[in-house]
Amino acid sequence: MSSLQQVNPRVRGMRTSPHAALQSLAARITQEITQEITQEITQEITQGAQRSFKEVIDLTSGDPQRAGMKSISFVRQVLAACLCPHLLKDTSLPLDVRLRAQSLLDSCDGGSVGAYTPSAGLARVRQSIAEFLTRRDAGAPSYSRDVYISAGSQVALMLLVKLLASGEGETPTGVLTPVPSPHTLPGLLDEEGVTLVPYRLTEERGWALELSELHRALKASRGHCNPRAIYVSNPGIPTGHVQDRKSIEEVIRFAAAERLVLLVDEVYQDSVFGSEFVSYKRVLFQMDKVYSESVELVSFHSLSSGRMGEGGLRAGFMEAVNMDPEVTRYVHVMLCFDISAPVTGQLALDLMVDPPKPGDASYDTYTQEILSARATLSHNAQRAWQILNGLPGMSCQPAMGGVYLYPSVRLPAGILEQAEMLGVEPDVLYCQRFLQEEGVLVGAGLHHGGDTHHLRLCVLVPPDSLEEALTRLSSFHLRLVDRFSQCNGVKDKDEHGRSVRLVETTFEGSTVSAQGHNRNE
Repeated sequence: MSSLQQVNPRVRGMRTSPHAALQSLAARITQEITQEITQEITQEITQGAQRSFKEVIDLTSGDPQRAGMKSISFVRQVLAACLCPHLLKDTSLPLDVRLRAQSLLDSCDGGSVGAYTPSAGLARVRQSIAEFLTRRDAGAPSYSRDVYISAGSQVALMLLVKLLASGEGETPTGVLTPVPSPHTLPGLLDEEGVTLVPYRLTEERGWALELSELHRALKASRGHCNPRAIYVSNPGIPTGHVQDRKSIEEVIRFAAAERLVLLVDEVYQDSVFGSEFVSYKRVLFQMDKVYSESVELVSFHSLSSGRMGEGGLRAGFMEAVNMDPEVTRYVHVMLCFDISAPVTGQLALDLMVDPPKPGDASYDTYTQEILSARATLSHNAQRAWQILNGLPGMSCQPAMGGVYLYPSVRLPAGILEQAEMLGVEPDVLYCQRFLQEEGVLVGAGLHHGGDTHHLRLCVLVPPDSLEEALTRLSSFHLRLVDRFSQCNGVKDKDEHGRSVRLVETTFEGSTVSAQGHNRNE
């Protein structure tokens, strides 16, 4: 293609997330730090402009292994034996590891992880998932035919959205979507030409999902789109709220009354520490048959969850309940175009849903590693919550699950004016400046209206990394508040108290400021 005009209009119309631009800025700063260390000293350092940090701390990705958290030994050992079958005879590996690896290889065509699998996933793994779901949901039956494995839960969600989307020239399909929501979700809906119908979670009530808000959002959408589904994340992403049974029942009844498909993202179900996780399917099957036999429910889970943290293996699954077989036939059709999810990821799903049992050689180590990761997550969430709520203008609801905190922040008038002048959201500008001055990457929230903005922080990181990041955040935030309380407009000072001028740079399609020192001071 030779010009922008030849790009698919739907692709050109996709909204962009500031997260990608912040990540690019973090990568550039990291590269600059590396160059400075390699060169030992630069001309800028000799002039007294040395950075106050030697590495960038990423609190946005939700990728625990990238952040330095350890992988689960049992998972890596089994996968190693599957990839290198000669290890099946290596007695340094626990016996249950070798037996499990052999069993998994037996389920692969040709006894090799290099072979393709059926488009919906290995039959052995789909059966293991169905048995896991039945145990989790107190006996509510799951069937392998209703389980579909994909290259991550987002691929599965995209497939379902594609199924729901209306054709060209028709009234667009709408999906009720929480605000806030996962930062990738708006773009996913845009890609399929589906209208995002926002319903707001109530922050002051711990990000509660209010039935009245669902009705308001649905009514407001009439005439603009044809609402066909409601998306829910439980535990909430990025809010960390966990729904109780009463709330889940209300949503199910609402979906039934409005004939909406329930799309429930439950990828952090293993990362609940301040409440009890109850799945939508379990609640649905404990309700009257008028609901349990009619409400269409599709739930999602993934290897990227807090317990496993294996996002790089690219595997997740969905379970479709009460869906017309004529519809699910097209799920198979679309999965065929993706060939199959990575085989190593599929095998890791089997290990996730069927871990070592008491008496197995790997059980004690596995249990210790899982409990350690969960304790780290709980401790980090509590520690970050305390620090954030102690900063002026910040307020954070306690998280009950998941790996994120989502604090609100009231920014000084000066930075609001500066952001308006530069054409960006104030929280995006805040995140950019925090990254430039302190080397910490946090996510910008979705704008909720009013005078508050939000940040997104992942707390499933090593405790020392979190502590360092929180120290830098406290220093930056207090400095920012003091800076703008003493000056107006776009006048500013850096972390050393020197006056700076604003230099315009391109950032996420808009003009954003960077700092330049006034050399006359």
